[in-house]
Order: sequence, then C-alpha cells, then structure tokens
Amino acid sequence: MGMQIEIIKRLEPLPGKISFYFENLDTGESIGYREHETMMAASVIKLFVMVSVFEGVERNSFPLDKMFEIKREECVPSCGALTYLHEQIQVTLMDLVTLMIIFSDNTATNVLIDFIGFDVINRTIVELGFERTVLNRKMFDLVSSKLGIQNYITAGEIGKLLKMMFEGTLVSRRASDTMLSIMKNQQLAGKIPFYLKAVSERLEIAHKTGEDIGISHDVGIIYGKVPFIVCFCGNETDTPRLERLMADISLELYQVLNK
Repeated sequence: MGMQIEIIKRLEPLPGKISFYFENLDTGESIGYREHETMMAASVIKLFVMVSVFEGVERNSFPLDKMFEIKREECVPSCGALTYLHEQIQVTLMDLVTLMIIFSDNTATNVLIDFIGFDVINRTIVELGFERTVLNRKMFDLVSSKLGIQNYITAGEIGKLLKMMFEGTLVSRRASDTMLSIMKNQQLAGKIPFYLKAVSERLEIAHKTGEDIGISHDVGIIYGKVPFIVCFCGNETDTPRLERLMADISLELYQVLNK
C-alpha cells in the first residue's frame, strides 16, 4: 500500500491524462492509477496488430515467411527504417512485425494493417476480451487525426495483454514466446529501461513505446528474479517529466522486488 501511495503521489502532479499499471507476476499483486481510463494509443496499438498477425499464422491463414514488396506510395514518415531504404525492397511478414515493434516502423505497421484488415484486427481485440482498445486509423494518417479519429488503449488492458503473453495464453504458447522475444529486442530504450540498463544482472525487458506530440507511453515486462509488468501512459502531458518518472519508478520497483 505504501508503494502504491508513493507512486500515485509522484504521478498526480503531472499535467494532462496519466495512467499507470503494475503487476507482480509472481504474486499477482497489482497497483493501478486511472488504469481503466481510455488513452490515445500512439504506437502501443501496434502490439494488437502483432497479435492479429500471429492469430492468422496460428490458423494457417498465411506463413511468417510470406514476402511483401514495399511500394513508395506505402511509405510514411518518421519512426522506422523502411521509408528510408531503396524502393521495392522485399521483406517477409516476420520482418514487418519485427520492424513494427523494435523500431516502431510506421510503414511496416500500415502494410500489416492493409494485409490483415481493420475489421479482423478489431474483432481479434474484442474476442480476446479487450473492451476499450480499438484501432480506428493507420499510422501517420494526419487527415483522420485532425478529424479526431484516434486509436485507443488503456494501461489496464495492456497489462492484461502482457500477462497473457507471459503466461503463454495469448494465441498460443509458441506465439506468445515469439512475440515476447521480438519485444525483448526493442531498440527504443530511453524510458522504462533507461536506468535498468546499468544494473549488474543484465535484465531482459520486453516492452513497446509510443509517442506523439504531448503523448508518451512505455509498457512492458521486466524479467528480474521477480518478474513484473509496468505500464505508463500519458496524453497531453509534459513528456520529458513523465519519461524521467518512467525510468525512476521502473528502477525503484525492480529494486524493491529484487532486494
């Protein structure tokens, strides 16, 4: 209870909408702060695109080595690598998922959304029991964004998704393990892992970031002796202040659980 009060006391002064979820994966003990509040998703929604891909693979609808040729008109700016590589580069389905998660590649995400389809992705979200998560638009769709069309998540539902992966019940044990192995290779490491990278145990951290103007998220599993889930979500906030707290609180939770 003391830890919960301390975390909330540090998050409350931040401007905008802030939500937080923590769960000890050994004991099930959890801490939540506005964890059921709907938040603009930014790139965290890409986790659900990944899940939908693995659902299709599990049903034998398509293989992970299916090839895609990236067309110039599919490329969108900012996060990722594909937009900046040569025209008509060929990549596999697994390549697209990997780039979408570890570099938050927007072009890879949009190719996957076109391939899987909005309806299938949102049906998968609902069938898995997520009530407030929804994919409404592609990445870097500025027209839709200006019209107020956004993708949404909650910290609590992301926590549930991560726990299902950890337990091997998200799609299948094999799919869950593969998704976590991709997330452990995350290259955007300036939030949750910032101080944890310096601990002597060489921790594995499976996580996914999200950011936009005034938006910053990081959600993941920290594999200490006591593994735990931590999800930070911020909308319309002071992102540098929030990101400093993400790093501070993640390190402190690790230290408390791994004395």
